[in-house]
Amino acid sequence: MKETVKIALLALIAGTLIYMAASGTGTSGAASSEASATSTVAATKPATPPSTISDAKTFDPLAQQAQAAIDNRPKTSISFASMEHDFGSIKQDSENKYVFSFTNTGKEPLLIENAQGSCGCTVPNYPKEPIPPGGKGEIEVVYKPGKQENQQNKTVTVTANTEPKQTTLRISANVQKVG
Repeated sequence: MKETVKIALLALIAGTLIYMAASGTGTSGAASSEASATSTVAATKPATPPSTISDAKTFDPLAQQAQAAIDNRPKTSISFASMEHDFGSIKQDSENKYVFSFTNTGKEPLLIENAQGSCGCTVPNYPKEPIPPGGKGEIEVVYKPGKQENQQNKTVTVTANTEPKQTTLRISANVQKVG
């Protein structure tokens, strides 16, 4: 996640510099202050960005290279013992844990880049270190329904060097109102 933010910020900076260079705006001279550089960028920023700068990946070579490096990693495969879990009936404000067990069934180390719950009530914890071929691992999911009620269906999206890149795990529960 932090790498994605860094790439996005670099893309934004690079895009601004490219736009400024293309439009002939910007500050010149080494004596320019940060304040005047900021005001120049703000003053020259168009009300509507050009359509060619709609996505950082379309014009930022560094972002393209970084994404290519991630996407070009050797692919492997992952197999989960179960991809769904039903907690059954649970109470509001409870903490419910389930562990999804998996095996790296490919021939390359498994690198899990991220595991993201579909909402703040569903929090996964995943291994950060590579899982060797044939190795096993676990993704622990904690579901805290808060004041949610009735049938709930949530997902955890696992992003890794697999094909396809994302795998979706599902949890469900029937949340009972407390008192």
